Amino acid sequence: MAGMTTHAHIHTIQVFGIAHCDTVKKARQWLTTQQLDFVWHDFKKAPPTAEHIAAWQQAVGWDKLLNRQGQTWRKLSPEQQAQIRDAPSAAAFLLQQPSAIKRPVVQWPDGRTTIGFKADVWAEVVSTGALNNG
Repeated sequence: MAGMTTHAHIHTIQVFGIAHCDTVKKARQWLTTQQLDFVWHDFKKAPPTAEHIAAWQQAVGWDKLLNRQGQTWRKLSPEQQAQIRDAPSAAAFLLQQPSAIKRPVVQWPDGRTTIGFKADVWAEVVSTGALNNG
């Protein structure tokens, strides 16, 4: 499936984002409604590490991880935006401005990583074994 790849296996769904983000709220509600346990990681309380960002970039690509629709990106000047042109420049920016990461980032127990929330995509991910630990 496009936009997904694997990473180290984990035991519980890991959800990363910002609590007040509407998409994150919908995603967390969907998981709760499906009675799926997950661990919540709020970027505002515990920003992602360089290792997280590198793994997510490897999983989905730096261009998909970078949220060009959000306020953080739109506040940048065209010159600042132009400086973010590859994985290293995007990683440095996202480390300083985690609000510019497309949310939520989800690490599934089978090793897949997804970005954003669409109920039908998540239902397919779950039905194709995402909850299986390796």
